[in-house]
Amino acid sequence: MTANLLDFDLEGLAVFCERLGEKRFRATQLFRWIHQKGASQFDEMSDLAKSLREKLKTTAHVQAPGIITQHISSDGTIKWLFDVGAGDAVEAVFIPEDDRGTLCISSQAGCAVGCRFCSTGHQGFSRNLTAGEIIAQLWFAEHFLRKHLNTPERVISNVVMMGMGEPLQNYAALVQALRVMLDDHAYGLSRRRVTVSTSGVVPMMDRLGADCPVALAVSLHAPNDALRDNLVPLNRKYPIAELLDACKRYLAFAPRDFITFEYCMLDGVNDTPQHAAELVKLVRQEPGNWCKFNLIPFNPFPASGLTRSPQATVLAFAKVLSDAGIVTTIRKTRGDDIDAACGQLAGDVKDRTGVQKRITIQRTVMLKPVVEIAPSGQGDVVNG
Repeated sequence: MTANLLDFDLEGLAVFCERLGEKRFRATQLFRWIHQKGASQFDEMSDLAKSLREKLKTTAHVQAPGIITQHISSDGTIKWLFDVGAGDAVEAVFIPEDDRGTLCISSQAGCAVGCRFCSTGHQGFSRNLTAGEIIAQLWFAEHFLRKHLNTPERVISNVVMMGMGEPLQNYAALVQALRVMLDDHAYGLSRRRVTVSTSGVVPMMDRLGADCPVALAVSLHAPNDALRDNLVPLNRKYPIAELLDACKRYLAFAPRDFITFEYCMLDGVNDTPQHAAELVKLVRQEPGNWCKFNLIPFNPFPASGLTRSPQATVLAFAKVLSDAGIVTTIRKTRGDDIDAACGQLAGDVKDRTGVQKRITIQRTVMLKPVVEIAPSGQGDVVNG
């Protein structure tokens, strides 16, 4: 079996070349051809010695997982469904903006965390992706888009690990893929423009800060443990206090001076002014503008039993945070018509963990706000 060169970072590719009897600098040339130029045929790599090209033809290949479907939204968003074998499929989404092009990448086939508002969580977990399967999503999308847009310039300026899966539960493959994204001989992305989203795997947050610090987004979604236990089951293992401590530790290494908290707005569940006031109290335990909030309109899917907070509710919630001096944004919905919006990435993966049954049992509890702040304390919290 030949090696897929997308599986290697630059150091791994150098070791591979040495095993072929080649100098290490050949790995840099090869790396550039693959990632900067999108070459998959060795005969295209004109500055490689012919003898090396012949060796590569019998020992290696460059190939992304096959594309099952491609959907282009009316707003320009593109969603790809990749076949990663054994009935598993993962999705990547390209989101064009005037000043950037963002690619949302998957790290696992399915997800074991089971957040109640995420369609991927409703299908259960199948397996971790390899580093090559993670980076292949970027490799394919970048070079497809260059051809699609007829440009030699880099199209993808930002990468967010916010697709299917919990990235920090696939740590080794994640870090290897991140290093390829950041490498100047590959995609040369800034650490500030690569974001890992996590539901709060505290030990791995500390490791990421030490090993490969990039921008960090934390899926918070609730201001207290009782509510978050129901929305984000991982909270039972790493409760909010531990999570916030890990966030503050991460700031010492982060390329940005803040952590982003993602907060999915669920009608009647976590979206009241009291919840917003409780969030203010939570993050104001530490001084300074060390975090920002990104409020995410919920993208409904039938199995969830949840609905999107009305726009007026979202605006009122944002005002409580903003009035307290917390930077707050409301995410624009993109790709709704092709199920490419946040929380909608489900692909075509079977439920292997019985998560549907568990969700049905817990749905009644989930739909009720669990903890509310007494009205008498609300004003002091917001104005503090």
